Amino acid sequence: MRRTEYDEGQAAKRLKLPVTAFRWGRHIGLVPEPDLPPRRWSRATVEALDSAAITAAMPTEPIPGSTAADRIAATLGTRNISGMKVNVSAFVVRRFVDRGLLTDLSANPDGTLHHPAQVDQLCQHPDLAELVAADTPLGPDQAAERLQVRRADFDHMVRLGWIRSTQSIEVRFGTSRAGAVDVPLFTTASVDAVIAAHPEIDWHQLRAMGKGRRSPLASLRPDLAS
Repeated sequence: MRRTEYDEGQAAKRLKLPVTAFRWGRHIGLVPEPDLPPRRWSRATVEALDSAAITAAMPTEPIPGSTAADRIAATLGTRNISGMKVNVSAFVVRRFVDRGLLTDLSANPDGTLHHPAQVDQLCQHPDLAELVAADTPLGPDQAAERLQVRRADFDHMVRLGWIRSTQSIEVRFGTSRAGAVDVPLFTTASVDAVIAAHPEIDWHQLRAMGKGRRSPLASLRPDLAS
């Protein structure tokens, strides 16, 4: 029985292409958007695709996010931006995907794959260091320290919806998963944006609050805070 429609993997197989090459072809416009629901291509559309052109556009194997991070780090060296050391990680690479500066060619939620040439192009971005610094992850304690407030005050900011974590990581205490906790991560840029977004707060007073004193943010409600 002849197939009349294809999902992404089936279309790539029909064209004898890696799925990653098919995805890159879609990103650069060699593969059109699906013409059948849900996210499927008709037989006529697939047979009209130029597999040789797609192969030429993706001549090498994609590189994982960790390798992309290493290339970016090598480009930056050991620069310090805005008073903090630039740290390039897979977290930062994912934020570049969110920004549209990198294309994720993987369908794996635990990792990313990228076109090497696109990564090399990103490494030439004039604001690369600043972008990396803005996307560097901070845990709750680090975020509170950067804002010069207590951790309890920062927790209220999260409760109020002033800032949202972008990702979380599992941290284990000991070897048992029973002692594992999920730690939320926040981008440096989102932490830095909190103060300007809430000028109604007396930040001097908040930063002067002593240990054990009730936070001025405790009485605020999310619907009144935005």
